Amino acid sequence: MVGRPAGPPQHTLPRRRIFTRGGGGGARGGGGRSGGLWRRILLALLVLLFVLPAVQMALHRFVPVWLTPLQALRVGQGYGLTRDWTAIESISPELIRAVVASEDAQFCTHWGFDFREIRRAWRDYQAEGDIRGASTISMQTARNVFLWPGRDPLRKAQEIYLTPWMEAGWPKKRILEVYLNVAEWGPGVYGAEAAAQRYFGKAAADLTRREASLMAAVLPGPLRWSPAEPTAYIQRRAGTIRARIPATPAPVDGDPCPVK
Repeated sequence: MVGRPAGPPQHTLPRRRIFTRGGGGGARGGGGRSGGLWRRILLALLVLLFVLPAVQMALHRFVPVWLTPLQALRVGQGYGLTRDWTAIESISPELIRAVVASEDAQFCTHWGFDFREIRRAWRDYQAEGDIRGASTISMQTARNVFLWPGRDPLRKAQEIYLTPWMEAGWPKKRILEVYLNVAEWGPGVYGAEAAAQRYFGKAAADLTRREASLMAAVLPGPLRWSPAEPTAYIQRRAGTIRARIPATPAPVDGDPCPVK
């Protein structure tokens, strides 16, 4: 049987090497994976630092705050933990007015930031180089409830972010109620009720104007000063607070800002 004549010789072309994007260099591919990991870490940090506190804020609009970052830190330092959550209606109006007069005289009129006080603090810094606080009660509440202790820029940025949300979501009465229940008033002592019992042996509802002014006077340095054993400086400061109380609105049913 005669076969078909052989055709011209076949020439096989060499295969072209195909490179996919990200291939070839191992470092390049690893860099892509590393970049994705860092993006996930950054996203998790943003959620932890900004989203989680916002969720907590919605919760604590109605639910008591049972543990703050500062309280957890102090427990770790061996200070103990004494507190007794008390409705603001059961706190002496004298203490409510004393704290507002001492810490934030414009509490009822601002939306979280007292820009006049901020400008005054800035002028003092430029003139004397002294840094003094210009934080409102709202800012202090956001800081005390949701943030760790410290003075770093990230913490301040969070405080500035959270304060307007708190002002928008919580009435002034709730802001001050939370503040009065989580404020540090001595080693391991938190809140007005625990402090009144510790220093004066009475309920927060029964505090006199003098006792209330002494408690308000030590708020800037509760580990340094005691309302029960006031230094000459604290006595002068308490006297100044008492002089300011008449200009502070009298609370109605615990509401520090009854006139809207």
